[in-house]
Amino acid sequence: MSNCVHVKEAVLITPAEPTPVHNLQLSALDSQLFVRFTVEYLLVYKPCYGLDKFAIVENVKAGLSRVLVPYYPLAGRVRTRADGLGLEVVCRAQGAFFLEAVSNSTVSELEKCPRNCEQWRKFLSLYVTDVLKGSPPLVVQLTWLSDGGATLALGFNHCLCDGIGSGDFLNSFAELVAGRREIGQLKPKPVWSRHLLCPTVFGTAQSNKPSHPEFGSVPDLCGFASRYIHEKLVPTSITFDKRNLNELKKLVALTSEIINDEPCTSFEVLSAHVWRSWARALNLPSNQILKLVFSVNIRKRVKPSLPIGYYGNAFVLGCAQTCARDLTEGGLGYATELVKRAKERVDDEYVREVVESVSSTRASVDSVGVMILTQWSRLGLDSVDFGMGRPVQVGPVCCDKYCILLPDADRTDAVKVNVAIPISCVDQYLHYLRSTCTS
Repeated sequence: MSNCVHVKEAVLITPAEPTPVHNLQLSALDSQLFVRFTVEYLLVYKPCYGLDKFAIVENVKAGLSRVLVPYYPLAGRVRTRADGLGLEVVCRAQGAFFLEAVSNSTVSELEKCPRNCEQWRKFLSLYVTDVLKGSPPLVVQLTWLSDGGATLALGFNHCLCDGIGSGDFLNSFAELVAGRREIGQLKPKPVWSRHLLCPTVFGTAQSNKPSHPEFGSVPDLCGFASRYIHEKLVPTSITFDKRNLNELKKLVALTSEIINDEPCTSFEVLSAHVWRSWARALNLPSNQILKLVFSVNIRKRVKPSLPIGYYGNAFVLGCAQTCARDLTEGGLGYATELVKRAKERVDDEYVREVVESVSSTRASVDSVGVMILTQWSRLGLDSVDFGMGRPVQVGPVCCDKYCILLPDADRTDAVKVNVAIPISCVDQYLHYLRSTCTS
């Protein structure tokens, strides 16, 4: 049977040295409803002939035990604080979970787009559905493939770290496994300091009427929510290389006067193109309000800047918003301007407003009319080497309606666009996405 995965070992790994025993308060951004889930990475490694599998497994377990010393909160357990106002992590060296498995799959199969959203689910067999029910915040599964290759799947409790933080952790973990560094030599050194993003320390916003459309709801004029529940979602993956991105930028320059004064980035133009292609394919009512919601790193946008090595949630959501008619008919330049302005709005005051809002209310993102996009292409996931070389494929364990920008192992200047699309419009979406010459 294809994609059969058999777990050989499942064990808790505790820190290699004594670690502090206490409760650590998570920040307002760590505690928000939007991040109370598990982020799951799947790294694929090609066969490395002559590899001692037993030694690799022992090194991974030993490296995990050692990295949990400086990153000891990842061996704790997340729970709601007694006052009910946020979350905390109980640090008692409870441990992270490690699994070793074997599969009849091959590297070439895993390099292809999966046939369905759950096809690779068993490559992370321990799936945490509720991150506040005492489960380990970190799960690692090493799976040996039938052709000699391997996968390393990792599940992170998003309340404890964001993409940049998890990328730093993964590369430090790999350095220890491969013996390239010792615990005291890790760069960057992990920094907790979650108090820096709590209202009492960070301060309150000066604006009396903050406008944050990412937390607002809009009328569902077309059964948008039910469509994603009742229709089968089909995984898609399209790669944009430097030439494709430059074509998009040239098209934007022809259709936008504002962008000519301030050149757009690859992220801005690509995310705008994906958003428009998605909206055009869904064929929504012209007055349906649509949003593109994406993460914006705030480490250097707040005053003072967050310290290097801060691995908590240090992002807020940028939000571009318009109606379906204007998005689909306004051209790529129009959509790119919306994305660019949404990014530029994120400054120190904007972050204070978000921190205050998520601290005092249960503000979260509504799903109606929303495409959520996240950028994994700059997290350093493609450089994670556990002694088996760099991964030849990086992606999520399971595909979803969330759009993920991924690195391409063969081309450093290329970006993969992964997202699951309702089956009734997947062909149209792929047509529009590949048509970089359309406006």
